[in-house]
Amino acid sequence: MRLLRVKKPRNDDKNDFPKNSKITMKQFNNFNQSYILLISIVAALGGLLFGFDTAIISGTISFIQPYFNLNEYSLGFAVSSILIGCAFGAAFAGKLSDLLGRKKVLLLCGFLFAVIGIGTGFSTSFLVFVSFRIIGGLAVGAAAMVAPMHIAETVPAQLRGRLVSLYQLAIVAGILLAYFSNYLLSETGENSWRWMFASQAIPSVLFMLCLIIVPETPRWLVQKKRETEAKIILTKIGGEEYGNTELANIINSFEIEEDRPDRFQKPVRSYQELLLPKYRSVLIMGIMIAIFQQITGINAILYYAPEIFKQTGVTASIALLQTIGIGVVMFIFTFVAIGLVDKIGRKILLLGGCLMMAASLIGVAVCFHFQFYEYYLVLIFIMLYIVAFSASLGAVTWVILSEIFPNSIRAVALSLSTLLLWIADFAASFMFPVLNKQLGGAATLLIFAALCVIYFIYIKIKIPETKGKSLEELERMLVKEN
Repeated sequence: MRLLRVKKPRNDDKNDFPKNSKITMKQFNNFNQSYILLISIVAALGGLLFGFDTAIISGTISFIQPYFNLNEYSLGFAVSSILIGCAFGAAFAGKLSDLLGRKKVLLLCGFLFAVIGIGTGFSTSFLVFVSFRIIGGLAVGAAAMVAPMHIAETVPAQLRGRLVSLYQLAIVAGILLAYFSNYLLSETGENSWRWMFASQAIPSVLFMLCLIIVPETPRWLVQKKRETEAKIILTKIGGEEYGNTELANIINSFEIEEDRPDRFQKPVRSYQELLLPKYRSVLIMGIMIAIFQQITGINAILYYAPEIFKQTGVTASIALLQTIGIGVVMFIFTFVAIGLVDKIGRKILLLGGCLMMAASLIGVAVCFHFQFYEYYLVLIFIMLYIVAFSASLGAVTWVILSEIFPNSIRAVALSLSTLLLWIADFAASFMFPVLNKQLGGAATLLIFAALCVIYFIYIKIKIPETKGKSLEELERMLVKEN
């Protein structure tokens, strides 16, 4: 339970427990940490399937390219086609999770992960292969939106940052698991790529079994006017007093103007409703956060890491082994984000990450430009890039996206932000092999470095600190009423 340990604030240490919190210190110390951690870990496992499904392609490129006779354009589409499904999955997951609940949507995602993995692995034509990749993306896109939202809508504010960060840790664990799977299966023959894809059925089934024991989120239950069920969960999390306080705050957040006869705000289900002036600034902020996570180059590097390493002259086997190193580094430094996100805050992590990512990409670009591949410099710079991303944008993006939107629009606004995240991911992933061939690796990486610098400036000017505030407090701070 070390992850959830909270020290009492000293008189000179106000950041440990914010003054504007409606939760008393006694309630804070009485949280049912085992229950909170169980809910968070199980919901976060949706990220493990997300990471596994998106990273498994990296080890199959050298097999599927000759098998399907792909050029750089069709290879780019083969890799990035899953992101088309991700975009549609994110687009519909908001409305679906409002209708069915967060938990049922995650169960559906787990089922799709299992079926699509097997279908992709046993594809016999490029059309069938791409079709399964796109359909599989529906589950990835939905899980990427619903899993962090499930955690954010359930856990107390003072623990939300590190627990939502568990989702990114699970993504990284899935990526690492996929890299290990690729390495272990790479020598099983010409059909090894088939087993790489099919292997994701195993964690998918385990995820579905674990989901049975977690509850629905209290905020979704209140949205559906099932306050009694929400009260039971909140009380189990923090005791009777906490349950009463949080339930009242959640109900109040759905209340609207006095001229509405029902006095209860229905959840926003249309993207058009998000364009109301009071939501505009927070919606733009969420969209920018989502897009910049992808256009700063992370998935282009993850998907093509073995191919990048091969350009330095190493063998395919060594390239896969170095790729496993990326997964290990991502896994380790995601713990840094988990440890710091509720201590030093979201904003400083994002700022530091952007600078380090830009510097690392410039280092790799210089090596490629001068064709200097000695002393493992390319590997070192890429690892530094991964360190920076894992400790900042990787985890913090999902934390901020899950917490900045008001209760009444969270599902649809998060759906739209995640939709645009996947579109940005598709653009970066599809264009990477094309730009790499047309402009060269150095110029391509410099473009990503420039985007890191632009994001740094945007964070500095536009993104506020959100640590330690309840979802309802953030709503009052970020929503601009007319």
